[in-house]
Amino acid sequence: MITPSPVYQGQFGDFTIDDQDRRDVILYRTGLGMVGLSVILGTGLILRLPPTGGLLQALTALFALFSLGLGLSLWKIHIYLVPLHRLLQTFWAIGTATALLLGLMHSEPLLAYVYHNPSSLWGLGFSFAALTGIFFKEAFCFNRLETKCLTPLLPILILGHLFHWLTLEAEQILLALLAGLLLIFVVRKSIQPIPPDIGDKSVFTYLKQRQA
Repeated sequence: MITPSPVYQGQFGDFTIDDQDRRDVILYRTGLGMVGLSVILGTGLILRLPPTGGLLQALTALFALFSLGLGLSLWKIHIYLVPLHRLLQTFWAIGTATALLLGLMHSEPLLAYVYHNPSSLWGLGFSFAALTGIFFKEAFCFNRLETKCLTPLLPILILGHLFHWLTLEAEQILLALLAGLLLIFVVRKSIQPIPPDIGDKSVFTYLKQRQA
């Protein structure tokens, strides 16, 4: 016997949640998991191991995982404001294109080049701006402490390195804090009920009708 989907009351009418909606949320959270895994593993490697060639290559591979996960999440995230959604996707595209160009133009491993050339963050930093946008959306929608902290923490870390505001020790502390908060965020996100991540589907329907 098939259990009918619950009917939810939205701002512009009733709606139900189907299997495609659930798959979209699972993919969104999978992308966040890839982002979290790459940052947490990368942070652990940076803080515990000397900067050998093998480590730098591993960090480059983890950044590729980070970028793929971020792109997946931005593809499936539910944001009512379409221009904001497109802006975050554009930020990701700029950051990813910059990473690819730097990888093609320089023989030095990507993150080693970025560390020694902070000005490269003028392009690569757009990826982190896109991630900050996700943190802001999650903080606004779910009022969670970890995302409220992550929203300013990531820009502080990136801008601090770009403009040489932070010492190496301060960067390491902030990076460790970022990884810890991101772990909490990803774990809590993975066990959160699915419907809140879908949001009010009647709003999306209303906005599509206005654009038609």
